[in-house]
Amino acid sequence: MLRGRCSGCRIRPRKAATSIYLSDGIGRYDEQLKQLGPHTTGVGCLYIKDLDKIDLSVLEGIVTESYRTLTAGTYGLRAREGAATSPEE
Repeated sequence: MLRGRCSGCRIRPRKAATSIYLSDGIGRYDEQLKQLGPHTTGVGCLYIKDLDKIDLSVLEGIVTESYRTLTAGTYGLRAREGAATSPEE
């Protein structure tokens, strides 16, 4: 059994919207999401209906930061508990 292993980000293309699951939650990315373009969110999910209408560099930054957060050490929060923190905390 593998423990403590998960993908940094899961992407599911679906008919209604592309679902992007961020294990560290959506709340920590409030500022980036304001710049992303049209989207909706859930606790740990980002839903994008049209990839042509969003800023892909902002999305890349969110996914990259999420991956860094999860691989920098043991991330002990659940998606709903994720919050914006500085690296010093």
